[in-house]
Amino acid sequence: MENKDYMPRTYFILGVLNLLLFGFTAFIAFMAKAAPPHITYLLFAFTVMSFSLSYLYNHLKENDERAKMIRQKGMFYSYFALLFYYFILILIIEFDIFPLTAIDVLYVLIMLTISTIFISQVILAKRN
Repeated sequence: MENKDYMPRTYFILGVLNLLLFGFTAFIAFMAKAAPPHITYLLFAFTVMSFSLSYLYNHLKENDERAKMIRQKGMFYSYFALLFYYFILILIIEFDIFPLTAIDVLYVLIMLTISTIFISQVILAKRN
């Protein structure tokens, strides 16, 4: 009997469910002509994270040098991306381009942080 690993499939199914929830909340906000609720940002981040983990599971399940390199370089590149995001958000707030509250900024930063870390790891796993 073959021992199958169902984790990548499980992450993919969770990604699809999160994508459906994200799409539903974004659609409702669009139809109401209102800003999306804050949970929409988190649903998007969890969607990216689930799909990324579905791809990355086979690359990171063994704790070898390659997996450590993917994690370390992913965090390194994410650090500089976050500095860029901070700079852009400071400009948006300083010049009042979009009216953002403090809670809006926090949710956007959480979404960008989660998404950037996992997307950078996927890119590094594909390159190596």
